[in-house]
Amino acid sequence: MKIKTVLIANRGEIACRIARTARTRGVRPVAVHSEADVNALHVREIGHSICIGGGPASESYLRIDAVLAAAKAAGADAVHPGYGFLAENPEFARAVEAAGLIFMGPTPETLERFGDKASAKDAAIAAGLPVISGAAGALSDPDQIAAEVRRMGLPVLLKAVGGGGGRGQRLVADEKTLMADIEGALREAKSTFGSEGLLLERFLPEARHVEVQIAGDGKGLVVHLFERDCTLQRRHQKVIEEAPAWGLPRDLLERIAQDSVRLGETLDYRGLGTVEFLVSGEEYFFLEVNPRIQVEHPVTEAITGLDLVALQLRIAEGAGLGLKQGDLTIDGHAIEARLYAEDPAMQFAPSTGTLTTLSLPDGLRIDSGVEAGDAVTPYYDPMIAKLIIHAPDRETALARLALALDHVAVEGVETNRAFLAALARDAEFEKMNVHTRWIDERLDDLTAAAKVPGIRLWKAMAAVLFVTRGRSDDAAEPWSNRDLFTNWRLGLGGDAMEAGQRVMLTDAAGSVEELCVGPVRSGDTYTVYGSDGAALTFSCREIAPGRWRVAQGETVDVATARLHAGVIEIDAGPGRLVFRPAPPLASAAGESAAERTVASPLTGMIVDVKVSEGDAVAEGDVVAVLESMKLEISIKASASGIAANIAASKGMMVDRGQTIAEIIPPEKEQA
Repeated sequence: MKIKTVLIANRGEIACRIARTARTRGVRPVAVHSEADVNALHVREIGHSICIGGGPASESYLRIDAVLAAAKAAGADAVHPGYGFLAENPEFARAVEAAGLIFMGPTPETLERFGDKASAKDAAIAAGLPVISGAAGALSDPDQIAAEVRRMGLPVLLKAVGGGGGRGQRLVADEKTLMADIEGALREAKSTFGSEGLLLERFLPEARHVEVQIAGDGKGLVVHLFERDCTLQRRHQKVIEEAPAWGLPRDLLERIAQDSVRLGETLDYRGLGTVEFLVSGEEYFFLEVNPRIQVEHPVTEAITGLDLVALQLRIAEGAGLGLKQGDLTIDGHAIEARLYAEDPAMQFAPSTGTLTTLSLPDGLRIDSGVEAGDAVTPYYDPMIAKLIIHAPDRETALARLALALDHVAVEGVETNRAFLAALARDAEFEKMNVHTRWIDERLDDLTAAAKVPGIRLWKAMAAVLFVTRGRSDDAAEPWSNRDLFTNWRLGLGGDAMEAGQRVMLTDAAGSVEELCVGPVRSGDTYTVYGSDGAALTFSCREIAPGRWRVAQGETVDVATARLHAGVIEIDAGPGRLVFRPAPPLASAAGESAAERTVASPLTGMIVDVKVSEGDAVAEGDVVAVLESMKLEISIKASASGIAANIAASKGMMVDRGQTIAEIIPPEKEQA
């Protein structure tokens, strides 16, 4: 059956990506959206979208009835679930097929089998795949789980039976936190996956994560599209993915791939799926199956030359795979980095807000679901974009990824850009001397602010642009009048510092510096004084709209720059730099008590309050635990003192920036 219209039951970058392929195959895509997504990029790009409910996913993207009603209204022949939301829900797949539509994924029976980790493990054992040893079956009683963990011996991995994609996993490594870890894992399993059952598995401390992409026609033919390495993870969440798995013996990888195919064949697997493994030395162990398209599917597309969404469409139409295992070869190396709106300084908590600036580099594949001006809301996964590099070899791919990340600029939310750039340049990662907990063990080093080469020159240029661009000599408004604003009187002499204009600049790392731009001299030469009094003299001339020639001594650089949305964006040799400027009085303020106010980093629900009124609190102590975007985030005190004015309680919904408590100095409390 030829599919004419497909309803995409998803949002963001995957909805945009599915729509692009659908159009190339002559299939009309139709979108759905929540009330919070009415102006979202996938709605704008797809062009026809149906509202299915409120902002929270439970009121929209997880509503089977609303999605089916939208499919009927759109006259769809098929439904593509994307990933996340309802993609692995067997009841949704059944409902789609019962409505006479094509579900572009595995059968409901397959989704049931792999949706439960205990059942998936049984299927793997039946197919002859090696599995990690652990307690038999799923457990939900905290005392029973604790007893089993002690029997197995620490460390032990707790895994929600309904979890997936790295979610619902918690490592227990310390007897002191055993009960708290168990209770947190049970709570997360229930709130996120609807089941309290946990699997207990032996923890492999230095393993690599390798997954195999399979595709089946639903009639017994299954092929593999080679493997991906997803070892770089933070708290079991993938950060950078690549294909193929570099540095592992090809015969070992071939055995893993054949096991994956055999597992698919035992179930007459239909559609795309990913079989995941842990590799430790020469051993490998089955983890789980993700019966859907993966976030990281572009790296497989890059090395195989296939369009995986087109393959899904072909399978759904009953046309089979159209390829054999022998037809598939590996071309070069591909690597993908996930750019997220998250704050590394706040335990990588999602960062919500409006993207006032979003500049992404050219020359590579970028899959994104947002543009400048769009909002990152607390309702959904905060991914901004995926940067995908395809190169002849891994060394070149890593170098190109690092350079591309340097030329990413985002304002309005915090991001993991600098963290990703540090990973791309890390010597141990380059040698692949890493394991699944390697990031967690080196997190402080990887999130330390990197020094940007030549930052002083570009900061000085930003100051010059701020006090000169967009102003004229005859404007009546003082802010717009260059002469009045800068206090420059050319040729009148006098002290340069007195005649100059001061400006406060905040860089992407949050560092604030006051600079003074001296009067312009012949040849468009400026002298900019730093907060330490050191002078930097250079010439700065616009040679084309937005393109500047910057000369200092014998060195000449050409950079692009623009002033927009209250920021100055400069793209030069070190990368794309963003500065937020303000006149000095705008930042003038005395010492505030802000550091003693414990505020929620984002919108969510308080699941636990760890302190009581009058408790002594040390800097770094956890004051409360917040659940947002299916993650539990510890809210910590930034100063020591006494807990006071506690304004939150368990189960309470809080907004970003809302005060949770205050930490008052001990001497103030005694007074």
